[in-house]
Amino acid sequence: MVQHTRREDASARCLGWRWSQVNDAGSLPGVHLCCRRRCGRGCARSSCGGKSVVRIRNWFRRVVDRKPDESAEKHSGGVGSARVTVSLEVGGGPCVEVAGTTTFAKPAVVALVDRYQLPERGYFEAGAWLQREPENPVDVDAVAVIVEGEKVGNLPSYRARALQLPPQASTEVRYQLHVLQGEKWAAKAFIWLGPGAPQWTYSADSPPALTSRQRTLAAAKQQSEMVREALEGGGDRARQFQRGMYQGVHYLQLVEPIKQLKREDRLEEALALCYQAIKGAEQDRGGREPAPWYTEQAAIVHRKLGQHQEEITVLERWLSMTPPDRRGGSTIAERHRKCVEKKGLPKADHGT
Repeated sequence: MVQHTRREDASARCLGWRWSQVNDAGSLPGVHLCCRRRCGRGCARSSCGGKSVVRIRNWFRRVVDRKPDESAEKHSGGVGSARVTVSLEVGGGPCVEVAGTTTFAKPAVVALVDRYQLPERGYFEAGAWLQREPENPVDVDAVAVIVEGEKVGNLPSYRARALQLPPQASTEVRYQLHVLQGEKWAAKAFIWLGPGAPQWTYSADSPPALTSRQRTLAAAKQQSEMVREALEGGGDRARQFQRGMYQGVHYLQLVEPIKQLKREDRLEEALALCYQAIKGAEQDRGGREPAPWYTEQAAIVHRKLGQHQEEITVLERWLSMTPPDRRGGSTIAERHRKCVEKKGLPKADHGT
């Protein structure tokens, strides 16, 4: 029979437990399966209700079918791999977001979530391995992130190129996963490249923004914090930010609200914020062109509302505020030209 043990044996393992042996026939009838923290050393009769038993059994069969050396190699980094200690803090902060969590590595991440039966708003942390992927068709310098023998993503390319990790070698790091399950599946994963215990940017109690609304609120909060710190800091930076204030709000703080209102199809409200932001951007232009994004968004909203003359008017407002040598080739000038040609109107003299 299969027995629980804490022995380090990479050839056969189940969740947090290591398995010491399999019966001589190599089959698993009546095997005693545990579900780690859910039912302790229980099985189908325990608190998990047996929901994970079939999943674990199927996964364990795949492990048993492997040759022992293959399982160990996959877990620790691959054929002929060597565990090495490398300098990981090369450019950027020590907490790095893993690439591919919701794209090419999603099946492996979903399987990890299922194995541990994470709740709707789930958190997972474990050890992981970084390993070079010289055979990667996209990037020969790619570095894979491996958790429990499965690739769950890649190190961002700019960090992978700087990492002093030889081919056929692997190094251990900590891995953190935040997941949101429901109508929409979303996740973010991070690894810790710094020394000592991880000082994660996010935690189980303070997770990252995963939904579009959460991201909108987080970005708006970040912009507001930046403006507040600039104004409170005094000096030239405070005076610069003060120029962009209109009706008590800096135009940078209106980016996310405008996007959200457009997503919700509240176009009239979005348009009002666009014009508020345009005023602030005009005050902050300092002899150059105003920030064009707000004018572009106002023009888009006017187009959606069927207000073609208003679209032309807001574009001409930006052009009139822009020095002649900075108008040519701008997206605003090009949009204005197409609008005028479509309506068959004579071109205004804006030096474009």
